[in-house]
Amino acid sequence: MTTEPVLPDPLLIACALGIEHLALRLGDRGGADGPVTVLRTGMGPRAAERSVTRVLADPALASAAVLATGFCAGLAPGMHPGDLVVAEETRDPRGSTPCVGTELLVKELTRAVPGRTVHTGPLTGSDHVVRGGERSALLATGAIAVDMESAATLLSAVRTGERPVAAVRVVVDAPEHELVRIGTVRGGISAFRVLRSVLPAFFEWHRSLLLPRR
Repeated sequence: MTTEPVLPDPLLIACALGIEHLALRLGDRGGADGPVTVLRTGMGPRAAERSVTRVLADPALASAAVLATGFCAGLAPGMHPGDLVVAEETRDPRGSTPCVGTELLVKELTRAVPGRTVHTGPLTGSDHVVRGGERSALLATGAIAVDMESAATLLSAVRTGERPVAAVRVVVDAPEHELVRIGTVRGGISAFRVLRSVLPAFFEWHRSLLLPRR
C-alpha cells in the first residue's frame, strides 16, 4: 500500500497596496518550502479582514501560516524610511495578537537586507493614515509603528484557526520624514527596495515552522 506524501503547510503573505504587491512579486526568486500565496487585501482593516477570512476558508489554506507585510508609519524619533519593523504583537481596539518567531525574523532580515535598522515592538492598527500629534499619542502606548491592515490580518487569521502569525513592515514615513500620503512612491523608494528584498527572510521563518519539534 502506498501512502500519500505529507505536504508542508502553506504560507500566506498579505499586503494591502498594489505597490507593495509589486515589490513582493519583483523580489520573488523562489526558495520557499511549500506553497506560497501573496494576497493583496485592499486598503484598511475591513478590507484586510474580509480578504483574509475569505482566502483562509479555502481548505488548501486551512493550516497556512500568515505573515502581514507592506509599508508602515514609524512612531519613534530617529526612524527612517527603509527601516524594518518586526512586530512582537499587533494591536487594535479588539485586542492584541502575539507574533511567532520574532527573533528569527530579525536575524534573517538582517541577513537579507544588510545595513538596514530592524526595530522590534508592538505594531498598532489604525483605520486611517496617522499624522502629527496622533503619532505621539500612539507612541505613548508603547507602539513603535502603525499601519492599517496588520492587526486585522493577524486577528482574522487566528480566528479562523490555530496557526503561526507574524508581521513585518517597512517604514515609509516617520516623524521627521512624513510623506504626503503613505502610498506615495516618491520619497519611499528606499522602502520599496527594502520590501523587494525581504522574501528570503519570510521563507526562512516559514521553513523554521516546518521543522520537527523536539
